[in-house]
Amino acid sequence: MSRQPQYLWLADQLREPILNGELTPGTRLPSRTRLARAYRVSEQISRTALRLLVTEGLVEARPGSGYYVRTVPEIYRLSRTDATSGSGLGRLSRELISTEQELCSAPLSSRLRLRDGEPVYLTTSRGFSANRPVTLHRSWEPAVLTAGTLRTPFDAAETGPLERLGAAGFPVDRVVEEVGVRALRDSEAALLDSAPGVTVLVVERTHYSGDRPVETSDLIGSAEQCRLLYKLSLARPRPRR
Repeated sequence: MSRQPQYLWLADQLREPILNGELTPGTRLPSRTRLARAYRVSEQISRTALRLLVTEGLVEARPGSGYYVRTVPEIYRLSRTDATSGSGLGRLSRELISTEQELCSAPLSSRLRLRDGEPVYLTTSRGFSANRPVTLHRSWEPAVLTAGTLRTPFDAAETGPLERLGAAGFPVDRVVEEVGVRALRDSEAALLDSAPGVTVLVVERTHYSGDRPVETSDLIGSAEQCRLLYKLSLARPRPRR
């Protein structure tokens, strides 16, 4: 069996006291030089070990100051099997930002099977915890479905899309989700009080009435803090006779 690389061994020595709470968040770690002397390794080894812990999210590097044990971020579990098939914000509080009409363009036109330039309703909201934005939710629906009725997002801002669309004659009977990660965009960063380019989790959810997509949305949240919770019911096997 090959010997474990020294930087991995050193990272293990530092990781264990961090995970068991012996080194609490905010604790300053020894410098690369002090680690090298204490563990009888080269400074290159200690530097690589510290960078590994930074990559794992356990340690943060503060320029000109050193390495510190990082505060573990709170995890938010977002249910994707809620009874109404809504945005699934869990215990987050919802803040409606705006509802507006815009013209459809790619790739949204493909998701809603519309031609570029057709009008859609865009509703933007955020999920909050302790006055801090955690998620951004944007949903689009073809304006042709409810225009001229009292079932548009403008007329029923506090009513969920399933209830509104069902009342307009488009009952939702199927939901499709696609989950991925990407970099946070400039227009989204300000709404999430974050920096452009950080990695975010994106859930693209589309509601269908029959074969027709009647609403699609993006749920965006920090990949580090947000978890998606799925509960799937399976048919019980029939007992053998």
